[in-house]
Amino acid sequence: MSDVWVYNGRAYDLSDWIAKHPGGAFFIGRTKNRDITAIIASYHRDPAVVERILDRRYSLDRAATPRDIHPKHNAPPFLFKDDFNSWRDTPQYRFDNHNDLMHRVKARLTEPALAARIKRMDRLFNIVVVLLAIGYFAVQGVRLIEPRYMPLWAFVIAMVVLRSSLVGYGHYALHRAQRGWNRFLANAFDLNYIALSLVVADGHTLLHHPYTHSDVDIKKNVFTMMMRLPRLYRVPVHTLHKFGHTVTGMAVRLADVWNMTRKVGVQEGYGSWRNALPHFLGSSAVRLLLLTELTVFVAAGDFWAWALQFAATLWLSTFMVVASHEFEDEQQGCPVAGDDWGVDQVQHANDLKVFGNRYVDCFLSAGLSSHRVHHVLPFQRSGFANIVTEDVLREEAAKSGVAWLPAKSFFTDRLPKLSRTYLLSPSREAKQRNWGLLREHLSLTAWKESANYVAGGFVGIGSV
Repeated sequence: MSDVWVYNGRAYDLSDWIAKHPGGAFFIGRTKNRDITAIIASYHRDPAVVERILDRRYSLDRAATPRDIHPKHNAPPFLFKDDFNSWRDTPQYRFDNHNDLMHRVKARLTEPALAARIKRMDRLFNIVVVLLAIGYFAVQGVRLIEPRYMPLWAFVIAMVVLRSSLVGYGHYALHRAQRGWNRFLANAFDLNYIALSLVVADGHTLLHHPYTHSDVDIKKNVFTMMMRLPRLYRVPVHTLHKFGHTVTGMAVRLADVWNMTRKVGVQEGYGSWRNALPHFLGSSAVRLLLLTELTVFVAAGDFWAWALQFAATLWLSTFMVVASHEFEDEQQGCPVAGDDWGVDQVQHANDLKVFGNRYVDCFLSAGLSSHRVHHVLPFQRSGFANIVTEDVLREEAAKSGVAWLPAKSFFTDRLPKLSRTYLLSPSREAKQRNWGLLREHLSLTAWKESANYVAGGFVGIGSV
């Protein structure tokens, strides 16, 4: 397709802006042939500045047409409904009302006291991340060298906590400007075995956040593939599937992305290899780290310690991915976008409570303890910054007539509901054919589907 980006219904060519973008080349390169109106409005403190740059340097002086928009957002088609069309089905929000919720909250971020506090909290967040990284390697070292000082139960709990916490940092790193070391370190998002941040960054930052709960939001479909499996096979088969991802599958995916980037042209996505290499090297380093950990524990004769922390981390993190939204209640369709983008974000996101302290929960929930602020202000650099901004959002939301609901407990509220929906419900085929429990699990189709699902993990096929 031609080099076109659509903003406010107008066509632009941002090819020369990819390598110059202050937020990093990735965000521009991935959005070619998309409508970037909601992305610019939500990820910039002052979108008017960006708009002036676009109009002055990159305008094609014409209205956008359906031919400018990729029908599936330049993303894998299976992530969307079969009849999804980007031109028709992408929500069209208006961002020209400077009295809407998002604009009012952004205006208050310039208050000197709050701005200074946010900067301090960003620094504190980074300091805590460094301490967590030290603890991450220390816990594994103690278990391998002196296991009597790190019993199995303590090791598993510590690794689940530390992996989830470091993924919380990786979560915010994906939202920061993709420049410098951050391009490398953002791959910490992969430490819980769930995804490949090199590609998930697109679906998360550019499709989920601007278009939450719409048909564009691919995060709604993270359990789609798993639901093909019979319910009693789901946990063991999906665990083996993700083990395959860890051993070989994600390395295959990484090689595919590298090869695709080389064939299409690195300029299309990153502007230059200098911009691209840190992303690829960071992703490769995390894959190598995870595989090395497995190899070392096997060599030390402690495979089951590794396996238990792997399974516990995998399933806790898998449910955490969708705990912060009520996706399970919207299987029959998506709500129509409202007039106020910020109000939509507040209404469709849950703050999560794990331990009860928001600063601790910020890490235990992979960064989601102040999730509503994160969705209204996705450009903020840390979960701690979101926490200190929460009072502002709550006050401004009240002015818009939005009820501020209490944070939801992951263990007592969200986890039981998610388990009933995604683990105990019949497979897709069983529902379609009205099969009972025995037929669902003993059919040749079920066995074949399960075998293919496991094998797919080792060759990199499969989503979250």
